[in-house]
Amino acid sequence: MASKLLLIAVFVLDLIAFGLAVAAEQRRSTAKIAQDTEVNYNYCVYDSDIATGYGVGAFLFLMVSQALIMAASRCFCCGKGLNPSGSRAWAVILFIVCWLFFLIAEICLLAASVTNAYHTKYRTIFSEQPPSCETVRKGAFAAGAAFVFLNAIVNKFYYICYSSARDKSFQAYGGEAGVGMGTYK
Repeated sequence: MASKLLLIAVFVLDLIAFGLAVAAEQRRSTAKIAQDTEVNYNYCVYDSDIATGYGVGAFLFLMVSQALIMAASRCFCCGKGLNPSGSRAWAVILFIVCWLFFLIAEICLLAASVTNAYHTKYRTIFSEQPPSCETVRKGAFAAGAAFVFLNAIVNKFYYICYSSARDKSFQAYGGEAGVGMGTYK
């Protein structure tokens, strides 16, 4: 049977990661062009950079959540063999989907955090073109949050299917080590 304590802990971690990703989307950096009247140049002024911290926090909480599930299930590749059943088949499919959603969520969160942290430093002097004030695109953190949510659902189903298949695990030769090894006189 699946560990309820593990499922609750992973749920809390996923919930925190989702909340941080949504908060990062709401608090993305914005920029405006300012002009220095003394030296006569334009430059970018950015507001708060808190979204980068939220994005990195969501990244780390999701990573810990995934590590807990994979450690509890021995990453599906270590340990005793699982009984061939529908639970094992679903566990294999959900294992692959879980890792796919995890990688997409981590890439979205990391890319959005790096982009949000990047602030253009150059300025224009005696130029008609204003500086390009780079900011993260709207929806970058939201995409990460969506995949955090999908991963949260899939990794719990994966662990439940894995636990179900593990509880019905296959024991070769009925658990006897010496079957077929008769003594000859």
